[in-house]
Amino acid sequence: MSAWNQALDAAGIRDPGLRDDYTRQRELVARFKRSAYLAARLLLPRPLFPHVVAMTAFMHHSDNLLDSGPREGRAAAYDAWERRVRDALATGAGDHPVIRPVLNTLAAHPELRGHVEEYLVTARADLDFAGFDTEADHQAYIDAYSLPAFMLVAGLLAPPGDSAEFRAACRTFIDASQRLDFVNDLAEDLADGRLTVPRETLERHGVTRADLEQARDLPGTRELIAAVLGQARATLAASRPLVTIVPAPGMPLVRALISFDELTSTAAARKGVGLLKAPARPSATGAARVLLREYAQARRLRRGRTSGAPEGVTARG
Repeated sequence: MSAWNQALDAAGIRDPGLRDDYTRQRELVARFKRSAYLAARLLLPRPLFPHVVAMTAFMHHSDNLLDSGPREGRAAAYDAWERRVRDALATGAGDHPVIRPVLNTLAAHPELRGHVEEYLVTARADLDFAGFDTEADHQAYIDAYSLPAFMLVAGLLAPPGDSAEFRAACRTFIDASQRLDFVNDLAEDLADGRLTVPRETLERHGVTRADLEQARDLPGTRELIAAVLGQARATLAASRPLVTIVPAPGMPLVRALISFDELTSTAAARKGVGLLKAPARPSATGAARVLLREYAQARRLRRGRTSGAPEGVTARG
């Protein structure tokens, strides 16, 4: 039996149609951030992995409606999707292969329902997003979109109870990760009409939008990229306490995600102004080392369990 089928069994997902839905979403999620997908598959307790897949797929599907396709049709597409999701939440039934796994995951992890409701309310912040004027605008975007989206999945790793400390640590991490993505994806975002570095930051370094769009190798552009990457690295370092807040089964995954961003930051710093033409890719060797290190940690954690409880139960919020 494949590891995936074993994970579905461990999560209590027996219905053949529902297993097909989860499998379809797994195939889509695996194409996104491959290193993060592999980390979740290798490091999470088996009962949690299918639920992480379901919530990640829901986030990606919603996000694609918000920022892809003809701009004039995005609002209507998201409106229809939101109505469909809300109807499914109200009735407990859905007819979409993304929604059906979400409903099953919510039945297993009802604490996630609040995160889904919050995301549906705040997701529109990404609908007409074109960039920021100030750092305050960036921070407002983190609160309005990035954090609620991240909590769809992070909620599966939460400690018991309503932990303000956990949410605050998640916010620090997603602030760092989002800022890193923004600077690393500058070329793609600018081509799509979005300037994701605050305009006030450009002005501070004497850089114009045209300088970035035309990939000009100037002292100001080099300083700008170095400064934004430095800010991302500092915030990423400040997110390290998240590792100690999550229950033990989630610690290897959280360490791996932070390490992957650190590898991306290092690669981006090496590329420098070249980011204005294409994003940097983290070292494949470095990512493999992270996975091997954390997989060893995860195996030690599982061998060290003595409570006799089913694998993964302490990772539920």
